[in-house]
Amino acid sequence: MEAPFTVAVEIPLVGDERRKNWAKTVTNVDDSLATGWAFDGEFIATGGIQDVEPGSVVLVYGEKGSRANPAIEARVFTVNSDATLSLRASARGRAWARTLRDTIEDLLAEVAETPIELLEWTPDLIRYTDEAISEEAKRRKLL
Repeated sequence: MEAPFTVAVEIPLVGDERRKNWAKTVTNVDDSLATGWAFDGEFIATGGIQDVEPGSVVLVYGEKGSRANPAIEARVFTVNSDATLSLRASARGRAWARTLRDTIEDLLAEVAETPIELLEWTPDLIRYTDEAISEEAKRRKLL
């Protein structure tokens, strides 16, 4: 089985790092739920670089303010093959999960239909050393 192709993307920190914050790559939505438990997927760290498959839908959640009355914000991104994120939706407040649920379902359907665009080998790559290419292949788990 071929290892998945990943890109190194900066996963933003939403809210205050001292409050609840998390991110996950969403793979499925349970439309019978209207809370954060509706989103299935793997958790990834926020506020730094993570290796994520292009085309993935990433949900980032964060809180700021007081513990008794947190200001909640959630953002939905798609991962591009050039290691960038595209903001697709955001929501604030306690109804964030239901607000984003249908949008995330639509994005997952869109991603399933869209092939990932991989860049072809070009002469520009000649400027990289064999060691650099080998390290990148190992990072992508191709070797």
